[in-house]
Amino acid sequence: MSIQNPTLKSLLYIALPMVISQASETVMMFVDRLFLSWLGKAYISAAMSGGLSAFAFMSLFIGTVGYVNALSAQFFGADKKRECVTTVIQGFRVSFLFYPLALLLIPFVGKFFALSGHTPQQIDLEYTYFRVLMWGGLLTLFRTVLAGFFLGIGKTRTVMYANLAGMVINIPINYVLIFGKFGFPALGITGAALGTLAGSLLICLILFISFFRHKIYRAYRGTSIWKFDKTITSKLLRYGIPSGVEMFLNVFAFNLFVQMMHSYSEDVAAAVTIAFNYDMVAFIPMLGLGFATTSLVGQQMGANNPEGAVKVSHLALKVGMVYAFCMMMVFFFGASRLVSVFAGGLAESDIDIIPMAITMVRLAAIYTLADVIQLVLAGTLRGAGDTKWVMYISVVLHWFMAMGAYFMIKVLVLNPVTVWMGFISFVIVLGAAMFVRYQFGPWKKMRIIK
Repeated sequence: MSIQNPTLKSLLYIALPMVISQASETVMMFVDRLFLSWLGKAYISAAMSGGLSAFAFMSLFIGTVGYVNALSAQFFGADKKRECVTTVIQGFRVSFLFYPLALLLIPFVGKFFALSGHTPQQIDLEYTYFRVLMWGGLLTLFRTVLAGFFLGIGKTRTVMYANLAGMVINIPINYVLIFGKFGFPALGITGAALGTLAGSLLICLILFISFFRHKIYRAYRGTSIWKFDKTITSKLLRYGIPSGVEMFLNVFAFNLFVQMMHSYSEDVAAAVTIAFNYDMVAFIPMLGLGFATTSLVGQQMGANNPEGAVKVSHLALKVGMVYAFCMMMVFFFGASRLVSVFAGGLAESDIDIIPMAITMVRLAAIYTLADVIQLVLAGTLRGAGDTKWVMYISVVLHWFMAMGAYFMIKVLVLNPVTVWMGFISFVIVLGAAMFVRYQFGPWKKMRIIK
């Protein structure tokens, strides 16, 4: 696999394992919510709200240490392999610094749910799920750092195998802990959260073992590699913090949108959760393609080959559009069958949820192409170091979307499907904005590593 001459084969070599890795994450969340839907509509919406809130409040830290990917890729492209290892070590240090800060946020979130207008039952369930996931936040940070290393050096199969193992253990543990099988107590939504942490723990262990056994680490291991490195830490924070701030503000804005949609009623909350569950099926694997693009572009820019970075982005767009078009067809023509998967756990009185969920899934087909464009092009810009402008574009549009949703829901009191169409319009505009920055921005001239 040549760094200087990226091909479709080299892209797929890195991207396909990451798409599969992200697909395994999708399966875990999907099955998690499917199991909880058997307990009632309040449980499925609480899993989305609580899980999304945990991700929102961790995202500042995840986004920052996640820049280990681009930084490792640039060092690898510049043939500075020792610095690849040092970057991971500094990522661990920063993770230890961030974790207690994340825990301090837990008490504030119960009030956030109450201010969103949720029912007491929803608040109790979603806060329980949120709290357990937050206590496992250090595992998430370590996973992000280690996955960033393997992404950066192009060994994405390691991440894929770890994630698949996590999925394999997560699903049965969820089933046992949620419903109380084989002598275990029925823990409900707490069991779902603990099952998620069990999967995350296994993924972490596999990645740690793989890192310490990798030839790059073994070539430079020793006490000196574990020392604080001011230069690399400053690079990680300088370029990673804009990515972290972007992720935090974006996910927080998206979380506000979800909470406001949930404030309509438990019926709307359940319909929205079903729709987003299938949107996630399309979106999260595309995230894997975006991560792979960041890695390959970083390698090209580290090797001082901006033309190769352009070629990577074009190849990734072609692959992403083929995938997005397939998902469009599935959503548009298969919406009824998709939603029926969740219908079995609903009571007869909740049957009105189904038509709304079908409409939302079908409308989601509209913006899948825009989603893949913004993910690939934002991944390109991040790989080159243009993280601040990606942050500016994405944050402004996400918060414009959140404020627009508040106006439509709380002031104009529009129906949920109309607000959903407003969300779709936002994704299309975001894709267009990323294209403009990619086409006319100075990212090809940027250099993180001299």
